[in-house]
Amino acid sequence: MARPQNKEDLIQASNDHFAELFQRIQSIPEPLRTNEFEFPGLNRSIRDLICHLHEWHLFLENWYTTGMNGEKPAMPAEGYTWRTTPDLNRSIQEKYSRTELSVGIDLVKESHERMMKLIESHTNEELFTKKYYKWTGTSSLGAYFVANTSSHYAWANKIIKKYENHLKRNKIG
Repeated sequence: MARPQNKEDLIQASNDHFAELFQRIQSIPEPLRTNEFEFPGLNRSIRDLICHLHEWHLFLENWYTTGMNGEKPAMPAEGYTWRTTPDLNRSIQEKYSRTELSVGIDLVKESHERMMKLIESHTNEELFTKKYYKWTGTSSLGAYFVANTSSHYAWANKIIKKYENHLKRNKIG
């Protein structure tokens, strides 16, 4: 699926990749859903991926609220720069390290719904015109939503697919 360039495609891609994510999770035998698997930089579990997606939804909600109030949001998060995103992602993993997978799933489903409502509340022009909102800099609001929904979900699907393939290759589950 190509990177969304309009509101309709963004909604479709986000919902499709999100649904695929949960189909993949459901296809993994329940006892294996909590295992850690190799991931460049640090090992991850499905919970880690799900909570990672949720936390980035929260970041975008904060950027959006701050930016729409005429202020400059701290991106990616207070105390971090885009260059220190790996450190931020490690802090996210630690933050949710004691979270049950089922709780993480509930959290990401709720925050996904909020993302979709925000996207729905904008016109195509508002979403995909670069510099439409001052706080998005040279980018478009839609680019932020693409990065934190459809593209992020596609990334998570690739990671889980690698885990599925590992289980199949090693005849686990």
